[in-house]
Amino acid sequence: MAEEKIPIVMKMEQNMKIMKDRLGIGKSFDAGVRTLRILDKEVNIFYINGLCETPVIVELMRQLFELNEGVKDKKSAFQLIHNSLAHQQVEKVDNIEKCVTQVLSGLIAILVDGSTEAFIVDVRSYPGRTPEEPDTEKVVRGSRDGYTENIIENTALTRRRIRDERLRNELIQIGKRSHTDICISYIEDVADPGMVRRIKKELKKINIDGLAMADKTVEEFIVQQGANPFPLVRYTERPDVASAHLLEGHVLVMVDTSPSMIITPTTYFHHVQHAEEFRQSPAVGSFVRWVRFFGLFASVFLLPFWMLFVLQPDLLPDSLAFIGPNEESTLPIIAQLLIADLGIEMLRIAAIHTPTPLSTAMGLIAAVLIGEIAINVGLFVPEVILYVAVSAIGSYATPSYELAIANKMSRIVILIFSAIFGVKGFIIAATLYVLFLARTKSFNTPYLWPLIPFNGKAFLQILIRMSIPIGKIRPSIVHPQNNHRQR
Repeated sequence: MAEEKIPIVMKMEQNMKIMKDRLGIGKSFDAGVRTLRILDKEVNIFYINGLCETPVIVELMRQLFELNEGVKDKKSAFQLIHNSLAHQQVEKVDNIEKCVTQVLSGLIAILVDGSTEAFIVDVRSYPGRTPEEPDTEKVVRGSRDGYTENIIENTALTRRRIRDERLRNELIQIGKRSHTDICISYIEDVADPGMVRRIKKELKKINIDGLAMADKTVEEFIVQQGANPFPLVRYTERPDVASAHLLEGHVLVMVDTSPSMIITPTTYFHHVQHAEEFRQSPAVGSFVRWVRFFGLFASVFLLPFWMLFVLQPDLLPDSLAFIGPNEESTLPIIAQLLIADLGIEMLRIAAIHTPTPLSTAMGLIAAVLIGEIAINVGLFVPEVILYVAVSAIGSYATPSYELAIANKMSRIVILIFSAIFGVKGFIIAATLYVLFLARTKSFNTPYLWPLIPFNGKAFLQILIRMSIPIGKIRPSIVHPQNNHRQR
């Protein structure tokens, strides 16, 4: 239910009482008000310390003080104050709720005695870091800037790359208590209007007190993922990647306080692309892509394949008999694989929570000492460490962290099925894996497109990194209004 809006009244005492109570002035040290006497009128400036640009506020106050010296006609004080606010973004509002929300967002509210309207001036200066290259999306060649936790900076980073008057950045606020800013970005004559309307509708349906986890909370509301471990939206912290998707017809969702942009709609193959492929020549980009595909395949199917050959050596020709274990162990192979696989996952989690100067040393100690000792005491056979390590490297080669974890979970399920039912179990589990992906949809977009349903030209562009001048057609899966890229 929408809250009843409290109008601004002409009596300043009444407005001051409500504003002080709503902002907690006198209780919260960072909320304050500055009272001035301008043209015989009481003027109050409400602000939040730490979110405002102090020099800008001081300059605005200096301009207001100058009115007392040079203006003789004091009857139209409100309009004179409005004209003296030398700022590019000044808005008039007529209710207390708007004033409170904007002040808590980092703007200032200026109330004038005897007026039923207030001025909102954007003097935000959010605390944060400067744009820098994201750790998870590094490239050898390319820009070194990245999105930050400041939504104003993020929209500017995108604008810098797409100077099109049809680029739209629509702002809404979500959260009864947090009033978090969310920006929907799209190119008006390219993006599918139906997709834009659907995302807006889903966002406006969010009913929660706050978005402490920012973009992840928004994602869970708009895609309703449930128990599906596979990512249904793509995240990026690179402005060049986000801009490329905007030009294709995708819609971006930016959440204030998060450096990750949500790209919609996306497919499985969007999560295996990386900016490095497009920063190199087409031949090099295609080679890198194929190596990544191999790593992706190995991360899911290598361990179940090897375990099948161990359990049923007759499946191997004599020339490949060497890939089986050459030593005996007290533990079954399936137990060794699960323990080693989960152990690597524990090491990854531990490295995240370990201070950076120690994480590298810890990883080396774990890889060398624990692995070597486990082999010497007979807990693992050497081949287990080898194939688990190759599988883990394949997971790390997957650009999407979310997809890598989902594939790891799928690998464990396929391993268990293969251990219990042998070849039949492997075939059943692998088939269920593909069918599950084929049935998954993100905003009514088939997850395995362009493989299922099959689109030859689009699938060729997945397999081979085409030269940029050749790619004149936007992906049909996003239903762009304009299929041809303008030159």
